[in-house]
Amino acid sequence: MIYGIEAASFHVPSLYLEIKDLAEKRNIEPAKLEKGLGLHKMAFPDVHEDAATFAAEALLKLIKDNQLNPKDISRIYLGTESAIDAAKPTATFAMQMVETVLEKDFGKRCFKNCDVVDMTFACVGAVDALQNCIDFCRANPGKKAVVIASDYAKYELASSGEYTQGGGAVALLLSDNPRLLEIENTYGVATESVFDFFKPRRNALKSDLSSATEFMPDKIEIFTDEPVFDGQYSNQCYQDRIREAYEHYKEQTGIEKPYENWRYLIFHLPYAFHGKRVFTEIYSSENGLSYQSPEEQKAVAKSEDYLKFINEKIEPSQRASSEVGNMYTASIFMALLSAMQVSYDENENLEDQKIGFLAYGSGSKAKVFTGKVGESWKEAVQKWNIFESLKNRKAIDFETYEKLHRKQLKSSVNPNYKGFGLKSIETENPLSLGARFYDFQ
Repeated sequence: MIYGIEAASFHVPSLYLEIKDLAEKRNIEPAKLEKGLGLHKMAFPDVHEDAATFAAEALLKLIKDNQLNPKDISRIYLGTESAIDAAKPTATFAMQMVETVLEKDFGKRCFKNCDVVDMTFACVGAVDALQNCIDFCRANPGKKAVVIASDYAKYELASSGEYTQGGGAVALLLSDNPRLLEIENTYGVATESVFDFFKPRRNALKSDLSSATEFMPDKIEIFTDEPVFDGQYSNQCYQDRIREAYEHYKEQTGIEKPYENWRYLIFHLPYAFHGKRVFTEIYSSENGLSYQSPEEQKAVAKSEDYLKFINEKIEPSQRASSEVGNMYTASIFMALLSAMQVSYDENENLEDQKIGFLAYGSGSKAKVFTGKVGESWKEAVQKWNIFESLKNRKAIDFETYEKLHRKQLKSSVNPNYKGFGLKSIETENPLSLGARFYDFQ
């Protein structure tokens, strides 16, 4: 039996900011971001949107596009680092939203017997969920599982990470009918506990909070969307873990140069050009090239052979990232969708070709594994229309962007939005303080 991805769907917020507009306001040369990092647009959530609504949109689309019976789905595992509650999984909010829409066709609580949970390890959490759920399908032939990667990458205004922001979700249907991609059961893994990027609990005094009640303790723990990070250190950790995981993968498979067998290399992309930059070290090692000094590293990156390699095996996976920005856990899967969409649009036959994944999550862990494209992959890809979909978003100006970032707006920017939305957050009753309620329009 073979196992893997049967179908996939995605959701990206309907709003975006042009990177050149951000660059001009922050006194950054636009070419540095556009040509240097591959950034063109930043997807940004509207007032009513969050990681739960992203996940719900992707899940509902997956079910409708593939005419699934939700009662046949045994698991919904969500990879995210944008959880909206410290105890209740974000996946339960998404599940409940979708149940409400499907009730007329499948009755109440159509996911009643579905196992639902969140998995978190920065940007690699959804890959962990993928591996876990494929193992579940392998142990339970005939069962189906859904993995959702949903995140909102938000950084402090005017910080060095601001221009990499983005968000959205990708949903994957896993089964023993992997018409899109069979996932091979070998994983190279590398882990080290580091502090390159994290979201610590922060303390605030009750007296400083305008919404404080008599029931609250004097010192309040606060979770914020914006991370504490060291960009250069995080890049080095990414490169180190990827190299170690790649070597581990080679040890297990006995393949001398695995990447030569891969049609595409799929990376977690904090920004569009990140994958091609971090792979230079592995490429140099595999080809006997010196990589000691910065000058040698630049020479490798600009060599004719490496540029040809990038154009063939990495560039198509970057295209969606350039239009969306960092999707955290979802970025590696959006890179996969981007590459396969390009092949579909160019009428390339991918059947039986290998695709290599190089996943990374800060904190830190990397996983390297391989998938083989299924014989019916075009049936799955033809439903996506990624690049056409991205053309139908609404541009926002810089002033609106900053107000959304600061949560200063009360009503949604896009009046034509149709779908899931956050309706209210309970702020009056101390027993349910922070409870979130969603609806569908």
